Amino acid sequence: MKKIKFINQSLLLVMMFISSVGLFTSCKENIDESNLYTFTGETIEDYLANREDQFGHFNYILKRIGYDKILSAYGMYTCFAPNNDAVKQYIDSLYNDPANTENPHNGMTSPGLEGLTDSLCKDIALFHLLSTEVMGIDMSNGMTLGTMLGRDINTSIDSISGSTVINRYSFITSMDNELENGVLHEVSEVLQRSNRLVSGEMEQHNDIFGIFTQALKLTGLADSLTLQRHTHIDKVSSTYNFYVPKECVLGYTIFAETDETLRENGINSVEDLAKYANGVYAHCADPGSGWYDYYRNKGVQVSTGTDFTSPYNALNMFVRYHILKYKVSYDKLVRSSANDVKKVMPFDYNETMLPYTLMKIVRYQGKRNINYYATNSTLTDRVAEMASALIQTVVTTGIEVQTDNFQALNGYIHPIKGMLVYDAQVPHGVLNERLRFDDTSFLGEMMSNNFRMISDAEVRALNGGKSGSDAALGGDYIRFPNGFFEYLVIYNGDITRLYYLPGQSNNWSNYQGDEFNCMGVFDFAFRLPPVPDGTYELRMGYTANGNRGMLQFYMGPSSNISSMQALDIPLDMRHVSSSSISADGSTVVPDVVNGWSLYTYHEDLGVESDADMRNLGYMRGPLFYTVSKGGTDVARSNAQDLRRILTRQQFKQGDYWLRFKSVLPNNTGAQFHLDYIELCPENVYNNTQYIEDMY
Repeated sequence: MKKIKFINQSLLLVMMFISSVGLFTSCKENIDESNLYTFTGETIEDYLANREDQFGHFNYILKRIGYDKILSAYGMYTCFAPNNDAVKQYIDSLYNDPANTENPHNGMTSPGLEGLTDSLCKDIALFHLLSTEVMGIDMSNGMTLGTMLGRDINTSIDSISGSTVINRYSFITSMDNELENGVLHEVSEVLQRSNRLVSGEMEQHNDIFGIFTQALKLTGLADSLTLQRHTHIDKVSSTYNFYVPKECVLGYTIFAETDETLRENGINSVEDLAKYANGVYAHCADPGSGWYDYYRNKGVQVSTGTDFTSPYNALNMFVRYHILKYKVSYDKLVRSSANDVKKVMPFDYNETMLPYTLMKIVRYQGKRNINYYATNSTLTDRVAEMASALIQTVVTTGIEVQTDNFQALNGYIHPIKGMLVYDAQVPHGVLNERLRFDDTSFLGEMMSNNFRMISDAEVRALNGGKSGSDAALGGDYIRFPNGFFEYLVIYNGDITRLYYLPGQSNNWSNYQGDEFNCMGVFDFAFRLPPVPDGTYELRMGYTANGNRGMLQFYMGPSSNISSMQALDIPLDMRHVSSSSISADGSTVVPDVVNGWSLYTYHEDLGVESDADMRNLGYMRGPLFYTVSKGGTDVARSNAQDLRRILTRQQFKQGDYWLRFKSVLPNNTGAQFHLDYIELCPENVYNNTQYIEDMY
């Protein structure tokens, strides 16, 4: 009934919403009351005001910044409301905080509610509000939520009570109170924000991370993890009403051994940790035998001395391999979608601050494990089934990431239950497999800004309730200007219109459901994720349709166009594959361009025709995901799902940039589609004993 009521008065409500958009980005003392709407039931503000003895303190904070008016207006919000006792306890802790000597009483002018400054009221209030509606069932598997403060909160399920918990300590005591303009969840504690940077936050937990904190300081890395955001972003003149970010959030993720874990490995001091690091890394760059290819190729001599600030020092290298240059919460360490067929563990590869190194994180038995390793991964001795245990054995399940992570102003700290190192087993074993990267996984800013696999509703809220429209492309997507990404460059300004399509509400045949899409006469490049030295086959996954464009690929060691060479012939993404069976049923007639045919037509399920397609520079889509959410048709059976083989060549552990340039200068409405990238080592795609699996 609530929804019907909104529809009947849609024109009035849309007008009122438009007039209130500016209120979502800043706090104003004088609220424009023209956006208010009288509801027949309770709004979020009504719910709080009608329970003064329970929520009066929190409502006082809202009123101080005028957000009682906002929560009386049309919209769809989520409010996490702490009760009076929780608010009192929290503000008492602020005023009586002995640790914050630089800002006595955390800026409060006196004890009690009246002593809160306007800025504190704003921070507290907006950290408890979302500009979209999130129900309890949405939080049941744990999720990261972007608050109206621009900071994240994280949900999880308490293992003992089964209750939903916010940020590990604030329990939802009354869930899903549905109201006229959203939903309210009562919480047991005020949600607390840390204003410390990651290294400062780690130091606050010295009883847990004492040794690692010392190592972070000795290496000088503690003082370098300071980035929070940048605004060096080109302006977009033609937005087509899409959401365009005006700044880019930056941050870090630290995986850190606890003191307990270190003691279990015979390490009781930072001196012991330095000795351990020396034992791992002393010979990693040795000529001939070293496994850290980037340093070996540079002729680096790894130091085992006490100049821990040198990037070539073993302890420094040890710490760097624990840090990602973007922030990722626990629930987003491994992303998957409803399209996954569930036969293969979801995985992601992450680039660390040890130059050009990767770690693999898998979702293993409900946990997140780093550098899980099984022999002959992505190879099989069967046809369309997983490999037998005879060839694929688990060497290590990897290092478990604990769920009780710590959030800082500019990142996350994840405790781990094992010694994390870039030893020979990582490049020679863990990463010696077909490496598939979702298009968003190698652009760290997608994680730091909480854009990766964001919901349509969240994008729409960021965009003031508007949906974009650009020729055949329209919806709740994000348009990225040049300068937003460190490792993506647009060469022709507004002519290239680069969009991110989360796809979480759509039945697209995409790996992880999402995609990047370009409109116009596009010309841009991104840096490929780094891989260990070797011969690789570089592939791009895409779906073909008549709205797509035609493009030429280029690759080089930098984003400088003059350094790049053309790869193969142009790809026409408009061509959709087709195949048939001869009239007598004896022969499969494949697509004339790429050799595609429905793999189930073949007795060998397409193994022989896979080789024919590869000779033409193409592959079918994988078995890993389905064409639609919850469906049974896999991408391998979809004529539009293809992988284009771009090159087979030697790669060194370092920089490679891939450029995509339209060859249709008069087709301003052409789409470019990028779903994922694969870098497949020669011993997988050209194995003499087994075949690459179809997943």
